Amino acid sequence: MKTIIHTLFCLLLGIGSSALVAQPLPKDCPLTAKTQAVEGGTIHYLQGGAGETVLLLHGLFAQKEQWIEVGCLLTKQGLMVIAPDLPGYGASRPFPQSAYQLERQVELLQRLMQSLQINRFHIGGSSMGGAIAALYTKHNPNQVMTLAFIGAPLGIESWSPQIEGALKKGINPFIPQTSKEFDLEMRLLFAKPPQIDPAIKQSLIQSYVVDRAHYQRVWSIVDQYTRVLEPMRFSHPIFAVWGQHDGVFLVKGATALQERMVKGKVRIDPNSAHLLMLEDPQGLGQQYGLFIKQSKNLAIQ
Repeated sequence: MKTIIHTLFCLLLGIGSSALVAQPLPKDCPLTAKTQAVEGGTIHYLQGGAGETVLLLHGLFAQKEQWIEVGCLLTKQGLMVIAPDLPGYGASRPFPQSAYQLERQVELLQRLMQSLQINRFHIGGSSMGGAIAALYTKHNPNQVMTLAFIGAPLGIESWSPQIEGALKKGINPFIPQTSKEFDLEMRLLFAKPPQIDPAIKQSLIQSYVVDRAHYQRVWSIVDQYTRVLEPMRFSHPIFAVWGQHDGVFLVKGATALQERMVKGKVRIDPNSAHLLMLEDPQGLGQQYGLFIKQSKNLAIQ
């Protein structure tokens, strides 16, 4: 639980916060912090391990640190992990506002992988990161070995009734301005919301209050992609897990996702909500690593 809270603190200060990037990594984990210049900005990322590459993409208002535990487990399974702060998020700055468009995220990630001279890899993402991973696969099918939706992806299911109801009242649960709004966000993200020190909680809320205009501009861009996956059909081998208690995208959306998959089956996790990589990193890391190893037997149609 301490790890979740520490990672959560990083997670919720995803835009404009570089102070938390230096979070200590586990001593037995080969992940290290690196940087790469990309089109006038600098992308900060974690990298470690050896073997086939796995590119992990975080969600909206998040950071690369949310992948630490899963990433460490994947490296121990003979894989190389790259987990970036997406352009404009975390420490990956400066990038113009246009970088928040998901198509532009794909282009910048492509430049990153070219700079690192990595031409073939597995790609997976959480929430918005899942949508970006899908778009990357669509536009660069020969580079992608497998695609993973780690938790419900943006773009296949509408915002939950709780979120829609809050938005109609002028409240954005992802940009909390009060303690009550922050608690709502935690209930949407976690099946069992972690207990957070009141001082840390207030600091998080204050960061949203101070930078509300910026967060709102980013939200207005990303909110345009709520149906981006609907016209897609995925022929790559897919690893997909959807949390039963997801408060952001209701679990019924798993059916629509399944209908677009040629290979693979959406698994429903009965104990998780939206952020599976934080709620069950051990189980998720083991399952995802096993999927990657077994995917060699699945040819892309």
